Amino acid sequence: MPILARYILRTVFGYTALVLLVLLALGALFLFINEQDDIGTGSYQATQAMTYVLLNLPSFGVQLLPVAALIGGLLGLGNLARGSELVVMRASGVTTAQFCLWLATAGIVLALVMVGVGEFVAPPLERYGRQIKVFSKYSEFSFAGNRGTWVRDGDRIISVEQQSAESRFGGIQVFTFDSDRHLVSVGRADSANVNRQNKWRLENYVETRFTDSGTEVRKAPSVEISSALSPDFLGLAVTETQSMGFRDLLAYVEHLRRNNLDSGRYEVAFWSRTARVVALMLVLILALPFALGPMRSAGQGARTVVGILIGAAFVLLSQTLENSGQLLGLSPLLTGWLPTALLAALTMGMLTRVR
Repeated sequence: MPILARYILRTVFGYTALVLLVLLALGALFLFINEQDDIGTGSYQATQAMTYVLLNLPSFGVQLLPVAALIGGLLGLGNLARGSELVVMRASGVTTAQFCLWLATAGIVLALVMVGVGEFVAPPLERYGRQIKVFSKYSEFSFAGNRGTWVRDGDRIISVEQQSAESRFGGIQVFTFDSDRHLVSVGRADSANVNRQNKWRLENYVETRFTDSGTEVRKAPSVEISSALSPDFLGLAVTETQSMGFRDLLAYVEHLRRNNLDSGRYEVAFWSRTARVVALMLVLILALPFALGPMRSAGQGARTVVGILIGAAFVLLSQTLENSGQLLGLSPLLTGWLPTALLAALTMGMLTRVR
């Protein structure tokens, strides 16, 4: 790799790391402030809240890395442009295509870091952070399981396969025992709603009760039971897109398809995450026109503000489509890739104006 390429890569990486640290510090502050209402519940104190925040920072960093790369690229290349270093490089024969290739290489390196952290580091740390929080708040319950949730509530053991909303769950199994720990009944419901009083409304409920003379089967469209288990506790280990890596998302999409269940939410999450990796390379190339194009004469602050606005618009559009794409009837592929496609069009349009 040419010396100039390594120099540009070091500059971009340095400024990106600096911006990311600032964003993570602000994110940690906001996350900690958001935990204030829960501090004091059970044994959940400020120490556990700070631990929870720190364990969630890798996931937060993965989401913010494209924005940090864009701002870092603007600052780094802007600094080189202000010192006329980019002008000297171009005068020595470096073309716009070569600049784009070097910046794309930097984007690939950052994308590999992003995928590695998002696949192997952030999900287990985030799940562990949620365990610390929930175990501290609800220490009177016992818990087991990884993909789904198994919880004990008195004489009942409840299994939850998935969470489709904040207080709505699917694939419910209820095992009831007597005081001698003998199995009394086994029930299953397709879904369940939990209200604020922790009243469970089990839908399409089928129960098999064991008696001395045999078994009795009971079916009901809905059954209501009381429990001390809250949606917050049950959401501990059920499948959530932000806590899943690429492989987990693909595996879960296949599972839903095999069982003729709606996989749209998880497909959108997969394509959005894939598109975000590509966007990481685009944002660094997008920083080049700001240093060499029409805005090269603008101040560093003006370029940074424009970059922040572009990054904020990208994140806002991505989050909006992820949350409402299905309601608008958009395909998961289009929902996931549309913001990145618009970013690519903006990048190409600005590159054509670079002389």
